[in-house]
Amino acid sequence: MALFVKNELEATRASTADPMTKQVLDVGSTNIWASAPLGATVSRGGVGFSLFSRKASRVELLLFDREDDARPARVISIDPATNRTYHYWHIFVPDLQPGQIYGYRIDGPVDPANGLRFDPAKVLLDPYGRSVVVPTNYNRERACDAGDNTATAMKSVVVDPSTYDWEGDTPLYRPSSQTIVYEMHVRGFTRHPSSGVPPEIRGTYRGLIEKIPYLQHLGVTAVELLPVFQFDTQNCPSGLVNYWGYQPISFFAPHRAYSSRQDANGPVDDFRDMVKALHRAGIEVILDVVFNHTAEGNQNGPTLCFRGIDNSAYYILSQDQSSYLDFSGCGNTLNTNHPAVRRLILDSLRYWVQEMHVDGFRFDLASVLSRDSNGHMMANPPILWDIESDPTLAGTKVIAEAWDAAGLYQVGDFVGDSWKEWNGRFRDDVRSFFRGDKDMVYRFADRVLGSREIYGHETREAEQSVNFVTCHDGFTLNDVVSYNHKHNEANGEDNRDGGDDNRSWNHGVEGPTDDPAIEALRNRQVKNLLAVTLLSFGMPMILMGDEVRRTQQGNNNAYCHDNENVWFDWALVEKHRDVHRFVHLLIARRLLRDIGPERQRMTLNQLISGALKDWNGVRLHQPDWSCDSHTIAFCADIANPHRLVYFIFNGYWEALDFELPPLDDGDKNPWCRWVDTYLDSPEDIVEWQDSIPVVSRSYRVGPRSVVVLWARSG
Repeated sequence: MALFVKNELEATRASTADPMTKQVLDVGSTNIWASAPLGATVSRGGVGFSLFSRKASRVELLLFDREDDARPARVISIDPATNRTYHYWHIFVPDLQPGQIYGYRIDGPVDPANGLRFDPAKVLLDPYGRSVVVPTNYNRERACDAGDNTATAMKSVVVDPSTYDWEGDTPLYRPSSQTIVYEMHVRGFTRHPSSGVPPEIRGTYRGLIEKIPYLQHLGVTAVELLPVFQFDTQNCPSGLVNYWGYQPISFFAPHRAYSSRQDANGPVDDFRDMVKALHRAGIEVILDVVFNHTAEGNQNGPTLCFRGIDNSAYYILSQDQSSYLDFSGCGNTLNTNHPAVRRLILDSLRYWVQEMHVDGFRFDLASVLSRDSNGHMMANPPILWDIESDPTLAGTKVIAEAWDAAGLYQVGDFVGDSWKEWNGRFRDDVRSFFRGDKDMVYRFADRVLGSREIYGHETREAEQSVNFVTCHDGFTLNDVVSYNHKHNEANGEDNRDGGDDNRSWNHGVEGPTDDPAIEALRNRQVKNLLAVTLLSFGMPMILMGDEVRRTQQGNNNAYCHDNENVWFDWALVEKHRDVHRFVHLLIARRLLRDIGPERQRMTLNQLISGALKDWNGVRLHQPDWSCDSHTIAFCADIANPHRLVYFIFNGYWEALDFELPPLDDGDKNPWCRWVDTYLDSPEDIVEWQDSIPVVSRSYRVGPRSVVVLWARSG
């Protein structure tokens, strides 16, 4: 608890036409509060407030009774003579309680040409606010236009994080080698009427708790939640809604719409209940965090928080300071290596670990954090090393989306010694191999073995590579095998948005089909892609619903839809129970791998050297690396239990006979078939101990199929 020095402060001001002085200021006794900690801190007898702003000339703290009040109940002016230290405006207000709704009004120079965009008519959120309330008549446009927006502005809420009972819960710190990530959307997971979740909690943190048994049965060990920081749902084309959440406006506050409790502190405790329940089920919580931009957009965007507090500190500005450099594709770029913003990011991460017990973070467009205040790439970005070396974050999973929207691509070259990376090349090359593209065998083989071509120069673990073939951004797995082209017309941008390089194939018909041959091939390809994702060296990640072939009807950029087209349709669990079973059994076997201390210390190169025995084609010791090849096989020696495993990948459109490596005791301990995606369920995968003996010296692999055999060794 911060110290404060008591000092009587009386402030009176006559009401004028100036928006900063519409109300007669509260007259009474207040106390000076130290400049740290930032934000609103509950203390004995009241609440202390502290705010960073270098160029402000006047700061007022606004206290509200309700979120949609058109006028604050109290306005407290922060006297710069007694309540400003350096760039910090701070004050203690006696008798305030947790749950108090508040905001700021800040005056200062209005000089966009020099990066100064103060607007004393706007109610501003506290950058360190722990909770946010949103009026039912919230209006983003009112924050863009001139004039007062008090009634329609989001507002911060005082929270006391110390009152929650964690019942002994702590982050799980599961080894990366035993981590299987499930990327999911909190609302979309249970919002569909078919979820079976009570209507009042569908699409909420509590709703997710109801479905934890499903996640346990599937076998995933971590959920990676699309953004749960408070975001602006109106930051999207007219008539639509921002669903994904990549428009943050408060880096400490859980998104209120995901809470079944709408009291002032409800979202904070609802989120904690979800984390605690997931931890009890052995499932880690990873947050997708957006520190590359905010919902305030470009120079024509709304003034909600940072722009009206210290615009040139929080954002990377153009050379003439009048506009924003945009490396995020969202109108602005956070100035992440400015000292004040570095502190904000670190304080946010520490808060989510210490007070909310999350286990890790995936950093959206993480390469933005490599840029300096002029937008240039830095060799050793301070903020990334701050995160890497912070003792509070030690053991916390940190995952980078190692590129940005302006072309900076750092997969394999992201800084640090502990950062994991979304491996976009894994996605592209695995899709291309099974689509039948030429000259893909070498790259595909490298991806399966942990992308040594990309990561082998670093003495790092195999799990540096986060392997995925789908994520929220792009086609679902069903749509990868069902569409040649994106179908984003409903997004209102004439199908211009979303990526064009999807490496997808519709297998003969665009979209849904009743053709049984096409449907069977699509189903097989879904299993092929899932098998490679879950069996390759690295940390696997699957997208919510891919295990039951969830579709978005060919929309590969569904960020602006909140309806049944994007929600998890639980009827698919039964419809595609064969795919669900396939994923469940793959995960169950992967989790039985050796994860002892020796394995965890092994680098990717050591792991490959110890496991890989040889490369093969249809004939032993004759791999075909040519441009026209579509097949590869290899034998691996795995420990604990000691087994030989033979992987065969046939991307060719005809069945092929593959010679099998001879075994020393083949008569008694033959090769056994575990996986064959060409076979119908339940023969496509069996329980490991029920694997089927193979008596032949070769194995016929069906067209476009994956086969996994194993045999006892040593």
